[in-house]
Amino acid sequence: MSVGGIDAGRIEAMVAQLRATAQAARPAANPVAADRVAGDKSVAQADFTSMLKSSLDQVNGLQQQANSLGRRFAMGDETVSLSDAMVSMQKAGIAFQQTIQVRNKLVSAYHEIMNMPV
Repeated sequence: MSVGGIDAGRIEAMVAQLRATAQAARPAANPVAADRVAGDKSVAQADFTSMLKSSLDQVNGLQQQANSLGRRFAMGDETVSLSDAMVSMQKAGIAFQQTIQVRNKLVSAYHEIMNMPV
């Protein structure tokens, strides 16, 4: 079945992929690890740093993939469809906007903390 020129199976596969990505982004419910992290601030700092780097690497990977698919489609590669290129570009755009919003929240929190009276 085709919906607006896009195969419904591809839409379902994309939704499943988005759900899997969302599930992977959720923190694991492990109380032992949470207690260990709460007890050791250096571990928590390292975890935040690695999580931030991982997120930025993932956004960068999405942008590189989108650029590659767009370039391949523009060059006439028949293995890349317009819908694949556009979906990839939208994913990369949304991930980048999310990164900007997180950065803005972090900067705002930093300014709030710096302006607190001691």
